[in-house]
Amino acid sequence: MHVHASHGRDAGLDRRLRLSLWVTAAFIVVEFGAGIRANSLALLSDAGHNFADALALALALFAHRIAGLPPSASKTFGYRRAGVLAAFVNALALVGLSLFIFWESYERFLDPRPVDDMTMLVVAGAGLVVNLVVMKALHADSHNDLNVRGAYMHMLGDALSSVGIIVGALAIRQTQALWIDPLLSVLIGALIIWSAWDIIRESLDILLEGAPRGIKRDEISKAICDIDGVIDIHDLHIWSLASDAHALSCHALIDDMPPSESRSILDRIQEVLEERFAVCHATVQFEHVPCPGANEICSETVVSEAGSDRS
Repeated sequence: MHVHASHGRDAGLDRRLRLSLWVTAAFIVVEFGAGIRANSLALLSDAGHNFADALALALALFAHRIAGLPPSASKTFGYRRAGVLAAFVNALALVGLSLFIFWESYERFLDPRPVDDMTMLVVAGAGLVVNLVVMKALHADSHNDLNVRGAYMHMLGDALSSVGIIVGALAIRQTQALWIDPLLSVLIGALIIWSAWDIIRESLDILLEGAPRGIKRDEISKAICDIDGVIDIHDLHIWSLASDAHALSCHALIDDMPPSESRSILDRIQEVLEERFAVCHATVQFEHVPCPGANEICSETVVSEAGSDRS
């Protein structure tokens, strides 16, 4: 039995990503120029963060278009993983950017320089508005698409850093403490790493064929075995093609019956997998006698999972 996901591109998401990319790119130019004018490492760091945001949006747009392509003879699952790869590369780039910001902040701590707090205040306020507008455009899609969520988390981190710069600019205005500017840069770098970590973990798990987040193997096994006519299942594998597309394969032991009755069991399995576990592509092999080695496979899986839990 096979259950297939539909392919195609969401024109609305495509348009939102393009608009968000252009708005972010335009603000980068403004913020970078303002950072140089104000001599503010915090603004320059935030401009770098915004550049990473623009890269994230560009990768999300590219991956969204590639993912909509149909399967081919060599890419039998299509290009759904393009978004996952883009998210992983993008998150690694964020970590590299953070390390650069930390180094620049260290040098600025050693050699503090005066900054234009009013320019910081105005530009950070404008940046906060830009980030909130883009976040609103991407919010709905960020729940279902890992790559869009990566871009969304970029914008969230940058919105938080804009708030930090606003608070810091007000503090500099009141105290004239020059160390506040590099401190803000360190906090921005930490926010960038925070926003990247979850994306790295989930995208790497998908690339390594790990079980989808929130889906437990035992729950799927029990749900299938609870269907009338299914005696047992084994050789069960669950993985993700993308963050919103899960796949499954297994062997199911059923009673010897006419093809029409086995077809109804397939339909019920399909319904359970789609409605309860969002599995878009499933392959189920029916068997009428126990599969040789089935117990060994199950035992090995249980021992492996138990050892993992203990560690």
